[in-house]
Amino acid sequence: MSVSDRVFAGSIPQIYESHLVPLIFAPYAVETAQRLSKLNGSRILEIAAGTGVVTRALASTLGEGSEIIATDLNQAMLDQAAAIGTSRPVQWQQADAQNLPFADHCFDVVVCQFGAMFFPDKPRAFAEARRVLRQGGTLMISVWDRIETNEFADVVTAALAAHIPHDPPRFLARTPHGYCERDPIARDIAAAGFLNVAQIDTVAARSRAVSAGVPAFAYCQGTPLRSEIEARGIPLAEATDVAAAAIARRFGSGTVDGTIQAHIISVEA
Repeated sequence: MSVSDRVFAGSIPQIYESHLVPLIFAPYAVETAQRLSKLNGSRILEIAAGTGVVTRALASTLGEGSEIIATDLNQAMLDQAAAIGTSRPVQWQQADAQNLPFADHCFDVVVCQFGAMFFPDKPRAFAEARRVLRQGGTLMISVWDRIETNEFADVVTAALAAHIPHDPPRFLARTPHGYCERDPIARDIAAAGFLNVAQIDTVAARSRAVSAGVPAFAYCQGTPLRSEIEARGIPLAEATDVAAAAIARRFGSGTVDGTIQAHIISVEA
């Protein structure tokens, strides 16, 4: 994974929130909040919270007595999340998942939606989650399944590879969809010191947009794929148009509707 894969700055947080959140993240945020509501945890830590889509779902779904602390490595993403706000107060805090600034055994739940793929040392990050969990607490994470099961991301990646064949940008396949195999995930969780077997559920959903241009813009300009495109000297508008044309050829020129698929993993400390 390139260092730039973890940089969400500039205009990315705003585009991420306005385009990617409704496109692919919101359905799983609702699913995650519903699952966590059954655990009766009173103190919840969210890591890699991004612009707060899960945080907002948790604040609306969990009981008023629960405390939510939402963290992210990128302060710009947290600033965007805080600007949007939540239905009730939560604590926003910059933090590295691999070195959490919290005491041992102080949370009932640690949750991370689509962040684990970005951790350079995944067992270490999971071990930090285990450290701050109380005995019997739950770690719940989600990661994207293979890129082929996430149609818009797959089409964008293929279109840019055809457009830039000498050095195709591979961010989407390499990082968001690069940590999708069940056995390595289970091994990393076990290596972190969890003694219980992780439950891994594969959950499919739909990704919809009013036009092909929406997912093209979201992926090309609202993720670190943008840095890869710019590094190759390709104008962002050109790359976005190439991606939009490919999505339109596959899904039509009007409203587009594609499959998304992810794994939701939970394990008890």
